[in-house]
Amino acid sequence: MERPLKGIVLAGGTGSRLYPLTKVTNKHLLPVGRYPMIYHPLIRMRRVGIREVAVVTSPEHMGDVVNLLGSGRDFGLDLTYRVQDEPGGIAQAIGLCERFVDGDPFLVILGDNILSEDLHDEVAAYQEQLRRDGGGARVLLKEVPDPERYGVPRIEGDRIVEIIEKPARPPSRYAVTGIYFYDAYAFEVIRHLKPSARGELEVSDVSNAYIARGQLSYGILKGWWGDAGTIEGWHEANRLARDLIYEELENLRPNRR
Repeated sequence: MERPLKGIVLAGGTGSRLYPLTKVTNKHLLPVGRYPMIYHPLIRMRRVGIREVAVVTSPEHMGDVVNLLGSGRDFGLDLTYRVQDEPGGIAQAIGLCERFVDGDPFLVILGDNILSEDLHDEVAAYQEQLRRDGGGARVLLKEVPDPERYGVPRIEGDRIVEIIEKPARPPSRYAVTGIYFYDAYAFEVIRHLKPSARGELEVSDVSNAYIARGQLSYGILKGWWGDAGTIEGWHEANRLARDLIYEELENLRPNRR
């Protein structure tokens, strides 16, 4: 029997790389194309059949995020909220959702990730992996001109053998995008993680734990992908998403008078 995926959207952090745009608001509420940034990962989840989604954000912006998204009804989603009291890394934020996930496999999308394609094929590939292996993880890659800004995979043959966080000498031209599939083993890993030199619990360490078990697969995004977490990336994401329309959201527009 196919196990339904739950979703986690990470919308915390200080947004310091987008200052002063983020002086009075959460970066995930900034516009990208026609929509607030956080709408993009939510719609991608809805389109692949995910209905239960946890949104993780910071305490100072929780009210604004809830005011925008509400219960999730307008998106066809059932939203749960978690507070990340202080920036402690992506893995820490995922760890806050253990009770929400309740043993199910799940999809994580960072709230500043904008992409042109739906994820049906990747969800199908991960579901097949779960049926075949009984568990595991999957990450999505994209070739980029500046891989040193991201987690970078070292690939041998058809396998990722290591993910290195922000390496000075990237072993490939691929970035690990902020889109991850995990099963409940991720929480066991997170509970035993130690902070990196940056003082954060690194999501790359979670994926590396799956590599050690021989349970990490990967896919490569075919369309465009943008990381809107910097000024340059935000401008580029707006350019790429300028004509992107989600028909599901168009009926939410108030009538013009």
